[in-house]
Amino acid sequence: MSDSAFHVLANLAQRSRTSAAGLPARQDAAPRWSGIGFALLGQKFVAPMSHVSELMELPSATRLPGVQPWVIGLSNVRGRLLPLFDLALFFGGNMTSPKKHQRVLVLETDSLYSGIVVDRAFGMQHFTSDSYTQVDDGMPESLEGFVEGAYNDMHGEKWPVFSMARLAGDNRFTNAALV
Repeated sequence: MSDSAFHVLANLAQRSRTSAAGLPARQDAAPRWSGIGFALLGQKFVAPMSHVSELMELPSATRLPGVQPWVIGLSNVRGRLLPLFDLALFFGGNMTSPKKHQRVLVLETDSLYSGIVVDRAFGMQHFTSDSYTQVDDGMPESLEGFVEGAYNDMHGEKWPVFSMARLAGDNRFTNAALV
């Protein structure tokens, strides 16, 4: 009895091995680039993952006196004071989405911890490195110094790369006090 059960299992194992599909052939995949997608001034952008430390909903904030109108205020996020900035207003536009859709991209460097408020966030976006191109016309003039090329997604939609590092290095942004 045990001998026939063994033969049945051995036969089943042999048939499984002969009918099993092999692993797919290894293909050379193009390197990938990832970033955080967001909407600003009616256009989609993507920020490098290394520039954004966190993505969060818009928290409540306390207004500050004597600052530029694009400074929303200060928010307490897990015991740290996070200054919030309206990126659309900074660039001379207005938010186009309701507050419930607005998101905060947290920019954290050695010297700067700031919350950049955008119209919407689309989460992580992945692109093949070979889809990188230069930005064509159509970019608002106020954003030109902050965009470093663009990636095309699999649907052919262009996502300009917004440099949070350039924003952090901009004197107008880092000196938000009214003059």
